[in-house]
Order: sequence, then C-alpha cells, then structure tokens
Amino acid sequence: MWRNSSRDVFVDDEECGQSLLDEDSEDLCSLTPVQRLYGFGGCLIGGVVFMILSLLVFAKPLKFAVLFTFGNVLAVGSTAFLFGPGQQIRLMFDSVRIYATAIYLGCVVLSIICALGIHNKILTVIAMISEICALMWYTLSYIPFARRMVSEMMKRFCDTEL
Repeated sequence: MWRNSSRDVFVDDEECGQSLLDEDSEDLCSLTPVQRLYGFGGCLIGGVVFMILSLLVFAKPLKFAVLFTFGNVLAVGSTAFLFGPGQQIRLMFDSVRIYATAIYLGCVVLSIICALGIHNKILTVIAMISEICALMWYTLSYIPFARRMVSEMMKRFCDTEL
C-alpha cells in the first residue's frame, strides 16, 4: 500500500501497473505525472551515462560488463516510471515485441558472457554493438510503423540496384 499525500487516500500496489495515459494514473505509486517524467528522464540519462562510462573501463571486462549491463537495465527500466513495472513487463512480452525483447535480452547475456566468460575484447565489442542495435529495434517497437519504416529505408539503402 502506498499513501497518496495529495488526497490522503491509500493506493493499492496493483494500481501501480496503470499507464501514464490512464485517467486514474494520478494514483500510480503516488507520483505526479511530472515526478514520473523526472524519474523516466533521470533513469534514461543515468543509463546512457553508465553505458558511456563502461567504454572507459573496457580493458577491465568485469567493470565493463557491470557498468554496461546496469546502464542498459536503467535505460530499459526507465519506462517503468511511465507505465508502472507490471505494465512494463506485459508490454515487453506482448506479441508485437516478444522477438525484439528476446533478441535484446539474448544480446545482453551474450555481451556479459563475452566480457566475463570468454574475455575476448573483439567478441565483446561485437556483442555490445549487437546489444545496442537490439535495444534500438526494441525501442522502435513502441512507435507505430517505425520498424516497418526503418526496414524499408534499409532495403533502399542496401539495395544494389540504382
């Protein structure tokens, strides 16, 4: 139970899965829409900062893997401030983006294995680039027709016919 100080009512934890766009989203874990946007922005910026910092310690695979993975978790988890954690999980495993989520999570695991298990810097860089591409593809799944548009653009740019 969360206490909403602005209206002195108690909010049940199950209500924290509502969307930012819902009419009753005021009760989303008792955060105001502005606070949720600040949380989203802070986590997203923090995630990007951790990913950039991970490049500075690339020579040390353990530190690299921890910073890069933590940065990705923060970046992806930032949307939980907008939708709530339960809704975030449901959206991640929705039929529209289940493959993008699986590929992204697979790339996260692969980059950790390459950094910590294999200790191969070239494979780690390849896995990291794959992870970033998978994260962008996953992010595009939230924008209507964005993946189709990017696919069509890639077909045009990579087509050998002029």
